[in-house]
Amino acid sequence: MKNHIISKEPLNLSLPPVMADYAQMRAGFSWEMAARNMAGLPGGKGINIAFEAVDRHAQGSLSKKIALRWLGKSGETRDLSFRDLAEQTSRFANVLAGLGVQPGERVFVLAGRIPELYIAVLGALKQRCVASPLFSAFGPEPIHTRIALGGGSVLVTTANLYRKKVADIRMRLPHLRHVLLVHDDADPMDIPRTLDLASLMRAASPAFVIGPTSGEDPALLHFTSGTTGKPKGAVHVHGAVIAHDVTGKVALDFHSDDVFWCTADPGWVTGTSYGIISPLTNGISSVVDEGDFDAERWYRILAEQDISVWYTAPTAVRMMMKGGTGQVRQHAFPKLRFIASVGEPLNPQAVWWGMEAFGLPIHDNWWQTETGGIMIANYAAMDIKPGSMGKPLPGIEAAIVKHCGANAIEVVTEPGTEGELALKRGWPSMFRGYLNEDERYRNCFSGEWYLTGDLARCDEDGYFWFVGRADDVIKSSGHLIGPFEVESALMEHAAVAEAAVIGKPDPVQLETVKAFVALNPGHVANETLRRELLGFARKRLGAAVAPKEIEFMDNLPKTRSGKIMRRLLKSRELGLPEGDTSTLEGSA
Repeated sequence: MKNHIISKEPLNLSLPPVMADYAQMRAGFSWEMAARNMAGLPGGKGINIAFEAVDRHAQGSLSKKIALRWLGKSGETRDLSFRDLAEQTSRFANVLAGLGVQPGERVFVLAGRIPELYIAVLGALKQRCVASPLFSAFGPEPIHTRIALGGGSVLVTTANLYRKKVADIRMRLPHLRHVLLVHDDADPMDIPRTLDLASLMRAASPAFVIGPTSGEDPALLHFTSGTTGKPKGAVHVHGAVIAHDVTGKVALDFHSDDVFWCTADPGWVTGTSYGIISPLTNGISSVVDEGDFDAERWYRILAEQDISVWYTAPTAVRMMMKGGTGQVRQHAFPKLRFIASVGEPLNPQAVWWGMEAFGLPIHDNWWQTETGGIMIANYAAMDIKPGSMGKPLPGIEAAIVKHCGANAIEVVTEPGTEGELALKRGWPSMFRGYLNEDERYRNCFSGEWYLTGDLARCDEDGYFWFVGRADDVIKSSGHLIGPFEVESALMEHAAVAEAAVIGKPDPVQLETVKAFVALNPGHVANETLRRELLGFARKRLGAAVAPKEIEFMDNLPKTRSGKIMRRLLKSRELGLPEGDTSTLEGSA
């Protein structure tokens, strides 16, 4: 039976773990101590993420070391040393300054995993702007919502994405002053109201002096979905780099000679914190793959690029599992020594599959957009309990709490008790607010505890186990999808009177989006309309967010106050007990 602990002893670790003794490091750790690993801006002018990630290495012995190796989806390769990256990001910072873009303004980047994305994010941070990468698979409406909420003044995107997804919404973005386009050879260069990024970069200086930057200055804006209303813009500061740096060492076991591959897109927080910042601050080389998931391609990358540390998603692991171990074993991975996963719970079978396929377990970890970095993890030198999130990082205090009226909570000490996972505030990458939503931010805390909205339990050995969400947010392929955003898009169709969205369990994606729709008079529920609505939602929201399934209903279940009961729809969909329906509209 594969339900016992995977012990650290037989793993034959090729390098001693950075954190060899968990209890000892927790006892001696402080964030003040971790901050001393940062160089700080010259002249004592503060701390800046881009300087810690790029410039300090470019000025020292790592200047010629590969910082990023980009693998194009058509077979191209481009290497950027730390010096190259410093010069390119300085050029971009000078481009922004030359356009009159001031510190604090929001710079959005909408692109696939191309070098310009990484250069723009880091260059914006040098100019002390707030960088916000967007997932390129979003449709026009999620893009518009996020740029509008963020008050974006600059957008960096490709000519193709601009024509398909931005041109038609541009007039609804009055704050957007500049659109900088990445062109390929087939693009016309005269797209109205846009600027050619390559021309601006060529004309800009490769030298840039970063201005004074406080650790509390806003640096990153990541959007996350809630159950009601529009997405929330979580604001992170430059001081977060301390957590990005130390969690790479402790949770991902970074060593100086590692070649690292984070498969996450920077449009999601993992792809920024660990696809851009953390490996760079640690001075290690990263591989960036432009291509979409393809198991055979991924195995080749792991083998040919000598990947030693690999950070990926449970959805990708499950997709690889479907192909069995035979395909994996056609390749050799002599350098690969550590595999980690994040985005949603990693089922125990996936941990064991890692042992069968790669000879290595897959180390699950847990964190959120709001936490900015890894909070709970399975570590290189620690026994793994397959299915567990692991234990809190040094410097992180986690607890299971129960609500006891108003905004009061009590900490649960009995092992195995389910409750809400809470973290004691104070770590550097903790979000500093939801953009323009102070009350919503305050409601995330009870005293000194940040309330995560995730249900969990803690066992007698201090390992945490994910149970589920405390709200209706849908977790699909590692992405949080707010039902309100999907429902709102569906209701823009003339046929739709009401819509409700739930997450439906899926063996690969964890959950897929299912919509229940009530129609306006004069419209007939049939397969033609179902396909039309699916296409309508996909066009407006993009493939990552749109529902995969639609069910027509005469009426959606509501409370007497008129609130649609998503919980009841989900219970009925899954054949679960319906629970208390006394507040249901029409009930006795």
